[in-house]
Amino acid sequence: MQFMAFESGPYTRAAVHPDDGVDYDVFRRWPLSPGALRCLRYLCDICHPLDLLVAPAQVEQTDTAVLTRCIYEKDWHRKVLVRVLTAHDVPTGTPPVTAAPWGVGRSGRRGPAWWALRYGVSGDDAAAIRMTWGAINEWMTHSCYHRLVLREEHPVLTDVLHRVTSQEVRHAAYYAGRACDRLARSVRVRRLTRFALRHFWAPAGAAGMPRVETAHLMRYLLADEAGWQEIRQLDDRIERLPGLSGLGLVRRALQRHGVVDPSNRRA
Repeated sequence: MQFMAFESGPYTRAAVHPDDGVDYDVFRRWPLSPGALRCLRYLCDICHPLDLLVAPAQVEQTDTAVLTRCIYEKDWHRKVLVRVLTAHDVPTGTPPVTAAPWGVGRSGRRGPAWWALRYGVSGDDAAAIRMTWGAINEWMTHSCYHRLVLREEHPVLTDVLHRVTSQEVRHAAYYAGRACDRLARSVRVRRLTRFALRHFWAPAGAAGMPRVETAHLMRYLLADEAGWQEIRQLDDRIERLPGLSGLGLVRRALQRHGVVDPSNRRA
């Protein structure tokens, strides 16, 4: 099977959408549920550009513009979530506790950078792992935003998160395109990436946040049938990457946090 080479141009030309015109005071009159605010605080804590600032040195020069745009947009996403939380008098401003997807700081013991250093993986092998890891975490974050929109049915939250996810989709496409390009190069890189994901991947924030907070995020957003349908689609997307078929990565992560597939409960 042949894969097309990745082109960075479309990702550098995409427009940035600031939060002009968003009336955050609506949240004071029509607040979000406590469960949703808890999820948003989690997502805010893992939404920052440090992961991109330590992107792998193996990226080609043409990727620099893409990463620069992603850094700007990631910082904007964090600021938007802070404004939503501030409108609810939820305290923010503490240092980020994780740095997905590369694995910096407290989450480093589970991230791809840690894994690559421990096992002496470098070059295109390490870059493939990091790009694949990044695509998966972007896809899962997008799923969480999508589920929040559906659960809360709040028009301002819907508007804000649609602006955020329109950019998250491009970030994920960038990572996935680079991952496909590298995974297609050799059997070795596909096997290394599969091994690293199977044994060390965890949802963004899971290694640095309290386990109870990660479990709440998953149960609040993904524990029902609609949430599991989202997860099945996410796993299917992951398994279409070269060498990752049959991995069941996200389903297994949810099960480790005590979230059971509703279809299994009925069996």
